[in-house]
Amino acid sequence: MPKIFPNPQVENLVICVTGAGNLVEFSTFISDCIVDLHATGSTGASQSFPLYSYEESTATGLFDAPAQKYTRRDNLSDTMLKAYQKHYADSTITKADIFYYIYGILHAPSYKTKYAADLKKMLPRIPFAESFWLFSNAGKQLAHWHLNYETVTPYPLEEIAAPNADYRVQKMQYPKAGKVADKTTLIYNTHITLNGIPLETYEYIVNGKPALDWIIDRYQITVDKDSGIQNDPNQWSEDPRYILDLIKRIVTVSIESVKIINTLKEEF
Repeated sequence: MPKIFPNPQVENLVICVTGAGNLVEFSTFISDCIVDLHATGSTGASQSFPLYSYEESTATGLFDAPAQKYTRRDNLSDTMLKAYQKHYADSTITKADIFYYIYGILHAPSYKTKYAADLKKMLPRIPFAESFWLFSNAGKQLAHWHLNYETVTPYPLEEIAAPNADYRVQKMQYPKAGKVADKTTLIYNTHITLNGIPLETYEYIVNGKPALDWIIDRYQITVDKDSGIQNDPNQWSEDPRYILDLIKRIVTVSIESVKIINTLKEEF
């Protein structure tokens, strides 16, 4: 990590994938900050592939900014770039285009289905698809949604709130009719309910379950049994609506991701 994110000022992107030997289904996401070792599975380590690497400069000025103290290196080799340009007979392809192409390939349903067994035993291998730009553009669009999930436009869910509603969460949940949960509705807290969640939202799966379910599962108040330390997600932001709007934003990200992934119909 000191070569990937040496300090918060440097810019980088990493494609994180399920590490070899995990028992969980293959998953991938992109990040612009340090990724947890077990981000894509508790049974084994995840692995991150960065766009750049950084080396500390031998000569730095006294007043240089932190980011200027490092030399950036491309992680995608010139040999790889030439191979892609030659294969697709397209000299306009850049290393960044290839990076996003890889991200697009890793989301292709037929790729994950065909190589499901291999992806549990080894790191992914990237084929030459028929249409380079289909996957590169899709990967770039997916990266936009996945990197900016905290700032995208919230999905216009119906917000039913009591007067002077409190935005704090205790534990969010879906209403149930018997044992069947109504996933078009979310009980945010005793004061607020969100209606109109499109069912397509749950088609965007990250690390084995829908992205929205991850938020609902993790954004709740918990107390560690051994230490007694309380984990309160309400303290994360000074914006009282942060979690509520995050729910809406994750719906937007999920729906847009599903739209893009559904265009990746090439068979592998």
